[in-house]
Amino acid sequence: MERLQKYMARCGVASRRKCEELILNGKVKVNGIVVTELGTKINESEDEVLVSNKRISPVKDKIYIMLNKPCGYVSTVKDERGRPTIIDLIDINERIYPIGRLDYDTSGLILLTNDGDIYNKIIHPRKEVNKVYLAKLRGKLTGNKISRFENGVDIGGYITAKSEISIIKENTESTDVKITIHEGKNRQIRKMCEAIGNPVISLKRISISNLSLGSLPQGKWRYLTDKELKDLIND
Repeated sequence: MERLQKYMARCGVASRRKCEELILNGKVKVNGIVVTELGTKINESEDEVLVSNKRISPVKDKIYIMLNKPCGYVSTVKDERGRPTIIDLIDINERIYPIGRLDYDTSGLILLTNDGDIYNKIIHPRKEVNKVYLAKLRGKLTGNKISRFENGVDIGGYITAKSEISIIKENTESTDVKITIHEGKNRQIRKMCEAIGNPVISLKRISISNLSLGSLPQGKWRYLTDKELKDLIND
């Protein structure tokens, strides 16, 4: 017997957390009956599971992809507003979805997969995986602002965890910086920079844990190597 949301994730529907949302929203049926209890267990060999009235089954070949996301794309499978999604950039037949997300106006490294169990091994908050960004900020950074940023700022009812920010280059009216965080709140870096008075002009993620964009061109993707995946999971 296996928990329904874990089975759904193993079938490549989505991450376990997203699968839980689908269950709670009444999108899942087991043997023709809508199930909304997260504790429900199923027997893979005996029970039929439908998600949005489509039967699901375990994924045989698991896929792990790195994409260099351009600005102007949303990090979802579908967008209700009709905007282009990162799925449009990847030409494969298998159904995949992003692990985490990047804002519409943020570029850089994002991972996609059909392995719903991988979320908890890579990007769950308790893992505290470092994510590194390059940003151009409006104005100048002072020592006091850097200290505030690194020791946690209020981004709307939430105090951020300790982080790192270092100056790469000071321009006439802006500052290029490198930022490292391990959290992933919605638009977190943008809100942090606004909180210290230096709004983001541009933002790009260049690494997640041991994974780096390297020379991967913007808008292009590649499969993770076995070593990269192993190192990422065991980090």
